[in-house]
Amino acid sequence: MLDVCTQVFVENLLNRSVRLDILATDSTGAKLNVEVQRSDKGAGRKRARYNSSMMDANLLKKGEDFDKLPETWVIFITENDVMGKGLPLYPIERCFLGTGERFEDGSHILYINGAYRGDTPIGKLMHDFSCTNAADMYCTTLADRVRFFKESKEGILIMCKVMEDMRKESLQEGIKEGAINTAKRMNLSKVS
Repeated sequence: MLDVCTQVFVENLLNRSVRLDILATDSTGAKLNVEVQRSDKGAGRKRARYNSSMMDANLLKKGEDFDKLPETWVIFITENDVMGKGLPLYPIERCFLGTGERFEDGSHILYINGAYRGDTPIGKLMHDFSCTNAADMYCTTLADRVRFFKESKEGILIMCKVMEDMRKESLQEGIKEGAINTAKRMNLSKVS
Protein backbone atom coordinates (compact mmCIF):
# COMPACT_ATOMS: atom_id res chain seq x y z
CA MET A 1 0.00 0.00 0.00
CA LEU A 2 1.29 3.44 -0.92
CA ASP A 3 -1.18 5.39 1.19
CA VAL A 4 -3.69 4.52 3.91
CA CYS A 5 -6.06 7.04 5.53
CA THR A 6 -8.71 6.31 8.14
CA GLN A 7 -12.08 7.98 8.70
CA VAL A 8 -12.02 9.85 5.38
CA PHE A 9 -14.93 12.27 4.95
CA VAL A 10 -16.05 12.50 1.31
CA GLU A 11 -18.21 15.55 0.99
CA ASN A 12 -21.14 15.97 -1.34
CA LEU A 13 -22.33 19.57 -1.05
CA LEU A 14 -25.81 18.97 -2.43
CA ASN A 15 -26.57 15.44 -1.26
CA ARG A 16 -25.43 12.77 1.17
CA SER A 17 -21.76 12.74 2.16
CA VAL A 18 -19.96 9.62 3.41
CA ARG A 19 -17.25 8.76 5.91
CA LEU A 20 -15.06 5.92 4.69
CA ASP A 21 -13.49 3.74 7.41
CA ILE A 22 -10.33 3.27 5.37
CA LEU A 23 -9.29 4.72 2.02
CA ALA A 24 -6.07 3.30 0.60
CA THR A 25 -4.07 3.44 -2.61
CA ASP A 26 -2.08 0.41 -3.74
CA SER A 27 1.07 0.26 -5.88
CA THR A 28 -0.98 0.05 -9.11
CA GLY A 29 -2.92 3.23 -8.24
CA ALA A 30 -6.11 1.35 -7.37
CA LYS A 31 -8.25 2.95 -4.66
CA LEU A 32 -9.61 0.73 -1.90
CA ASN A 33 -12.37 1.59 0.55
CA VAL A 34 -12.45 -0.88 3.45
CA GLU A 35 -15.47 -0.86 5.78
CA VAL A 36 -15.56 -2.94 8.95
CA GLN A 37 -19.19 -3.59 9.89
CA ARG A 38 -20.63 -5.25 12.95
CA SER A 39 -24.21 -4.45 11.93
CA ASP A 40 -25.66 -6.26 8.91
CA LYS A 41 -27.68 -3.14 8.09
CA GLY A 42 -24.48 -1.08 7.77
CA ALA A 43 -23.20 -3.42 5.06
CA GLY A 44 -26.08 -3.02 2.64
CA ARG A 45 -25.62 -3.48 -1.08
CA LYS A 46 -26.76 0.05 -1.85
CA ARG A 47 -24.24 1.45 0.62
CA ALA A 48 -21.50 -0.41 -1.27
CA ARG A 49 -22.80 1.07 -4.51
CA TYR A 50 -22.96 4.59 -3.03
CA ASN A 51 -19.45 4.39 -1.58
CA SER A 52 -18.20 3.25 -4.98
CA SER A 53 -19.91 6.16 -6.74
CA MET A 54 -18.60 8.69 -4.19
CA MET A 55 -15.07 7.41 -4.72
CA ASP A 56 -15.43 7.68 -8.51
CA ALA A 57 -16.92 11.17 -8.32
CA ASN A 58 -13.80 12.47 -6.59
CA LEU A 59 -11.04 10.76 -8.60
CA LEU A 60 -10.92 12.81 -11.81
CA LYS A 61 -10.06 16.46 -12.25
CA LYS A 62 -12.28 18.65 -14.44
CA GLY A 63 -11.84 17.73 -18.09
CA GLU A 64 -9.79 14.62 -17.33
CA ASP A 65 -10.50 11.61 -19.55
CA PHE A 66 -12.68 8.85 -18.08
CA ASP A 67 -10.04 6.29 -19.04
CA LYS A 68 -7.91 7.79 -16.25
CA LEU A 69 -10.31 6.45 -13.61
CA PRO A 70 -8.32 4.05 -11.44
CA GLU A 71 -9.60 0.66 -10.44
CA THR A 72 -11.71 0.89 -7.28
CA TRP A 73 -12.58 -1.62 -4.60
CA VAL A 74 -15.24 -1.34 -1.92
CA ILE A 75 -14.51 -4.05 0.64
CA PHE A 76 -16.88 -4.84 3.50
CA ILE A 77 -15.53 -7.00 6.31
CA THR A 78 -18.70 -8.03 8.10
CA GLU A 79 -19.14 -9.67 11.49
CA ASN A 80 -21.86 -11.96 10.10
CA ASP A 81 -22.42 -13.76 6.82
CA VAL A 82 -24.59 -10.97 5.35
CA MET A 83 -25.03 -12.84 2.06
CA GLY A 84 -26.07 -16.02 3.87
CA LYS A 85 -24.35 -18.51 1.56
CA GLY A 86 -21.60 -19.75 3.91
CA LEU A 87 -18.79 -18.57 1.65
CA PRO A 88 -15.67 -16.80 2.95
CA LEU A 89 -15.67 -14.19 0.15
CA TYR A 90 -18.33 -12.67 -2.06
CA PRO A 91 -16.72 -10.88 -5.03
CA ILE A 92 -19.26 -8.71 -6.85
CA GLU A 93 -18.66 -7.73 -10.48
CA ARG A 94 -20.80 -6.13 -13.16
CA CYS A 95 -21.47 -8.37 -16.14
CA PHE A 96 -23.30 -8.58 -19.46
CA LEU A 97 -26.49 -10.43 -18.56
CA GLY A 98 -26.82 -12.06 -21.98
CA THR A 99 -23.41 -13.74 -21.89
CA GLY A 100 -22.29 -13.61 -18.27
CA GLU A 101 -19.03 -11.95 -19.35
CA ARG A 102 -17.53 -9.35 -17.05
CA PHE A 103 -18.15 -5.72 -17.93
CA GLU A 104 -14.58 -4.78 -16.85
CA ASP A 105 -15.27 -1.16 -15.84
CA GLY A 106 -12.68 -1.28 -13.06
CA SER A 107 -15.12 -1.13 -10.15
CA HIS A 108 -15.25 -4.02 -7.72
CA ILE A 109 -17.14 -4.83 -4.53
CA LEU A 110 -16.02 -7.55 -2.13
CA TYR A 111 -17.79 -8.81 0.97
CA ILE A 112 -15.66 -10.74 3.46
CA ASN A 113 -17.61 -13.03 5.77
CA GLY A 114 -16.23 -12.36 9.25
CA ALA A 115 -18.10 -15.37 10.65
CA TYR A 116 -16.19 -17.76 8.38
CA ARG A 117 -13.81 -20.02 10.32
CA GLY A 118 -12.49 -22.48 7.74
CA ASP A 119 -8.95 -23.88 7.88
CA THR A 120 -7.78 -21.43 5.21
CA PRO A 121 -5.80 -18.18 5.41
CA ILE A 122 -9.03 -16.11 5.27
CA GLY A 123 -10.70 -18.34 7.89
CA LYS A 124 -7.73 -17.96 10.23
CA LEU A 125 -7.60 -14.19 9.66
CA MET A 126 -11.32 -13.85 10.45
CA HIS A 127 -10.70 -15.89 13.61
CA ASP A 128 -7.90 -13.49 14.56
CA PHE A 129 -10.09 -10.43 13.92
CA SER A 130 -12.55 -11.72 16.51
CA CYS A 131 -9.89 -12.42 19.16
CA THR A 132 -9.45 -10.09 22.11
CA ASN A 133 -6.36 -11.92 23.32
CA ALA A 134 -3.23 -11.82 21.14
CA ALA A 135 -2.16 -15.25 22.45
CA ASP A 136 -5.18 -16.84 20.71
CA MET A 137 -4.25 -15.52 17.24
CA TYR A 138 -2.76 -17.51 14.36
CA CYS A 139 -1.03 -14.58 12.64
CA THR A 140 2.04 -13.64 14.65
CA THR A 141 2.40 -10.24 12.95
CA LEU A 142 -1.15 -9.27 13.89
CA ALA A 143 -0.73 -10.71 17.39
CA ASP A 144 2.46 -8.69 17.91
CA ARG A 145 0.69 -5.45 16.88
CA VAL A 146 -2.28 -6.21 19.14
CA ARG A 147 0.10 -6.88 22.03
CA PHE A 148 1.91 -3.59 21.35
CA PHE A 149 -1.28 -1.48 21.31
CA LYS A 150 -2.96 -3.28 24.23
CA GLU A 151 -0.07 -4.12 26.53
CA SER A 152 2.80 -1.65 26.07
CA LYS A 153 2.75 1.83 27.61
CA GLU A 154 3.76 3.39 24.27
CA GLY A 155 1.03 1.53 22.37
CA ILE A 156 -1.66 2.47 24.87
CA LEU A 157 -0.64 6.15 24.65
CA ILE A 158 -0.82 5.99 20.84
CA MET A 159 -4.30 4.42 20.98
CA CYS A 160 -5.52 7.04 23.45
CA LYS A 161 -4.27 9.82 21.16
CA VAL A 162 -5.87 8.22 18.10
CA MET A 163 -9.20 7.91 19.92
CA GLU A 164 -9.04 11.53 21.09
CA ASP A 165 -8.15 12.74 17.57
CA MET A 166 -11.05 10.74 16.11
CA ARG A 167 -13.41 12.23 18.68
CA LYS A 168 -12.28 15.78 17.83
CA GLU A 169 -12.47 15.12 14.09
CA SER A 170 -15.98 13.67 14.41
CA LEU A 171 -17.08 16.70 16.39
CA GLN A 172 -15.67 19.07 13.74
CA GLU A 173 -17.27 17.09 10.90
CA GLY A 174 -20.61 17.15 12.76
CA ILE A 175 -20.39 20.92 13.17
CA LYS A 176 -19.48 21.32 9.49
CA GLU A 177 -22.29 19.03 8.33
CA GLY A 178 -24.75 20.89 10.57
CA ALA A 179 -23.66 24.22 9.07
CA ILE A 180 -24.09 22.86 5.54
CA ASN A 181 -27.58 21.54 6.36
CA THR A 182 -28.55 24.86 7.93
CA ALA A 183 -27.30 26.74 4.87
CA LYS A 184 -29.31 24.43 2.61
CA ARG A 185 -32.48 24.96 4.66
CA MET A 186 -31.97 28.73 4.67
CA ASN A 187 -31.46 28.74 0.91
CA LEU A 188 -34.56 26.58 0.36
CA SER A 189 -36.68 28.83 2.59
CA LYS A 190 -35.69 31.85 0.45
CA VAL A 191 -36.92 30.03 -2.65
CA SER A 192 -40.26 29.00 -1.10
